[in-house]
Amino acid sequence: MLLLLACMFGGNHVAARFALDHGVDVATAVAVRSLATAAVVAAIVVLNRVPLALQPRQRKFMPLIAVLVGIQSLCLYSAVARIPVGLALLAFNTYPLWTAAAAWALYDHRPERAVLIAMPVILLGLALALDVTGQASGLDAPAHWGRIGAGVGFALVAGATFGLVLALTQHEVAELDGRLRTAITMGIVGVLALIGTFTLGGLQWPNAVAGWWGLAALTLLYGTAFTIMFTLLPKLGVVGSSPILNVEPVAALGMAWLLLGQSISAIQVAGALLVVGAVMALGLRRR
Repeated sequence: MLLLLACMFGGNHVAARFALDHGVDVATAVAVRSLATAAVVAAIVVLNRVPLALQPRQRKFMPLIAVLVGIQSLCLYSAVARIPVGLALLAFNTYPLWTAAAAWALYDHRPERAVLIAMPVILLGLALALDVTGQASGLDAPAHWGRIGAGVGFALVAGATFGLVLALTQHEVAELDGRLRTAITMGIVGVLALIGTFTLGGLQWPNAVAGWWGLAALTLLYGTAFTIMFTLLPKLGVVGSSPILNVEPVAALGMAWLLLGQSISAIQVAGALLVVGAVMALGLRRR
């Protein structure tokens, strides 16, 4: 089930590339995906009679967390629109390092020894995957980074923002039911993205059939994956944030190769596996 969820989350980003390549803008994609997910999860909250009361501190931090999730979503889809999907997700997958940094800066929670050991491994793997010298792409470094720099920047900002979200969630709203937390977050993100689309001239719908399929698929995959993660998996005794979900970039690399024709070199694949392996090792370690 966890591997299926990882593939669904990865497939959401591949589908997003189809939508973004055929007329949809980032704000529209985020708005449609988030509002649809919020509606489904809100229905689950109502059907399961989840308590709706929030503590004062939770009411204070939930809007902030939602805004940060909105920024993360916009940045990650912006990265997916500019560079190969798998590479965007690999750069985003640095979020455990950002989480540790945020917890240290905000809550004086010093990074664990395992995080400090994993940090250079993740950075080395990311350097290989992104082909920092441009050797695998056949370009010199300035030309290579001129092509991928903006996308990598968006992905890293998404990772840093998500790391901050995780740190705030753990320390400020961890006791709030995950289903209610998701419904509130996705609802706020969807409304903010919708407002953003109208400031930019309105919703940008697909201009081709492939774009409609992409928009429908990213909404279905994202919404379904989140619904399963917050309803079925907890009942099975599986933690929703299991490190197995971190195979998402590898799944996305495979799907992007098959469906989008995006390919990377062998050394970049090795770097990708190094990043994913290090992140999974962090999650699977005994505490």
